[in-house]
Amino acid sequence: MPIELPEPEVIDIEALGAACRAGEIDMICVLGPTASGKTRYAVALARQIGDVEIISADSRQVYRGMDIGTGKDIEEYGEVPVHMIDIAPAGSRYNVYRYQADFAKVYADIRSRGRIPLLCGGTGLYIEAATRSYDFDKEADAVQVPPEALPSKTFYIGTLVSREERNRRIDERLRYRLEHGMVEEVKGLLASGIPAEDLIYYGLEYKFVTQFVIGVLSYEEMFTLLSNAIHQFAKRQMTWFRGMERDGLVIHWVEV
Repeated sequence: MPIELPEPEVIDIEALGAACRAGEIDMICVLGPTASGKTRYAVALARQIGDVEIISADSRQVYRGMDIGTGKDIEEYGEVPVHMIDIAPAGSRYNVYRYQADFAKVYADIRSRGRIPLLCGGTGLYIEAATRSYDFDKEADAVQVPPEALPSKTFYIGTLVSREERNRRIDERLRYRLEHGMVEEVKGLLASGIPAEDLIYYGLEYKFVTQFVIGVLSYEEMFTLLSNAIHQFAKRQMTWFRGMERDGLVIHWVEV
């Protein structure tokens, strides 16, 4: 069944910036499913408010050399500083525990310089680890992050798009990326010595394009399977965010 979409709001950007500078809000978070325009919105918001630095909340954009498949679109940020991208080698297995610890350091640095942190991404678990003080003490590779090291007054903004429009954007973007280097990116990663199974582990683009490159799938099979997988992934993202709302979190949804 389609997920019922929330009603869109209009954000008072000037008031939001003032609340951040007054300490009433200690971080802005822009979240949304893939192809909902969240990066573009976050950058526009950063420019309107000023003194803003963006922190990525994307579980795959942390990897160096995985640019097209993860949709880093670095050029979109322009002069706006962005953190937590390209911090781990492709082929490694970064995780949410490391993300929480690394986020805490970046967040503290941005705040220490009197600037406003803006978390932007679609990985719900990473967003919650950064903003809801998840305790990972029982995990063997977890790093102790005290709750006062994380934001406690986050203002959440969700980028809203209909399922039909989202799926149209996903397919259009996928065609463009396949025609503009995504296959070559995967071939380059394989040539660098990263095993095919390691790329397949990352899922979505890297799973299906790798299977195409090594001859498991035809181009048409790859496109169809990948398109459907991204549609399903976007739906799961929205399900996660609506679940955050059911847990009592307030997300201010905007049409982009």
